[in-house]
Amino acid sequence: MLQVKNISFGYSGAGNLLSGLSLTVQDGDIVCLLGPNGAGKTTLLRCLLGISKVHTGSIRVKGREIASVPPAELSRTIAYVPQATDTVFPYRVLDMVVMGRTPHIGFTAVPSRSDVAVAKEALRELGIAHLADCLFSEISGGERQLTLIARAITQQASMLVMDEPTSSLDYGNQVRILKVISQLAGQGYSILMTSHFPNHAFMLCNKVLVMKHGRIIAAGRPEETVTENSLSNLYGARVKIVEIADGATPVKVCIPLLA
Repeated sequence: MLQVKNISFGYSGAGNLLSGLSLTVQDGDIVCLLGPNGAGKTTLLRCLLGISKVHTGSIRVKGREIASVPPAELSRTIAYVPQATDTVFPYRVLDMVVMGRTPHIGFTAVPSRSDVAVAKEALRELGIAHLADCLFSEISGGERQLTLIARAITQQASMLVMDEPTSSLDYGNQVRILKVISQLAGQGYSILMTSHFPNHAFMLCNKVLVMKHGRIIAAGRPEETVTENSLSNLYGARVKIVEIADGATPVKVCIPLLA
């Protein structure tokens, strides 16, 4: 689905923010990108979305160099789910979701009935059809995040890139969003998500990428990659990983230590 080889990127006069960075995302993967603030996670996402052009190396999407893929076609392959924020204009939830159809319609065209039907189906799939006529600015944070995921589903891409999809959400909404992500992976989506919560890697992901100073310093299965030593070194804080009994399968939990 996605292959990144030895890329570097930086802004003029600022040096490289990404250096020698490589990763792969295969069909059906749920990949968690962990790293402290300033590690370069957002910069990497911008490169993967074709917004920022890498200086060296290559990014290939379904075997094609990203620079050779027209923006509309790329948007039909990779959909971006940002962190939920407010909007300047009073868009309805349905309007926000219909925007996901942009890569499928002409530049001057308006959404058709079938485009609206696709958007309504995405709302139903995520259990928020009742919010269709509500203003996006007036719904809760969890509902906004589900709306943005519905917009990405409406885009009908095969890969979702999610920037901290549970940021600023309470536990209940975090679990709700994580369940949706798991369901989407079960439907065949490939997912790359950034997170500041190592527990999400244990709960959800089959692959973890650990990023620091613009490089991927470790990659592998969560149980191999997310360890007390790796997290302590990554965040500069003491961390304890414990197992909690949950039926037949123990669950790993990451706990930060103050002392």
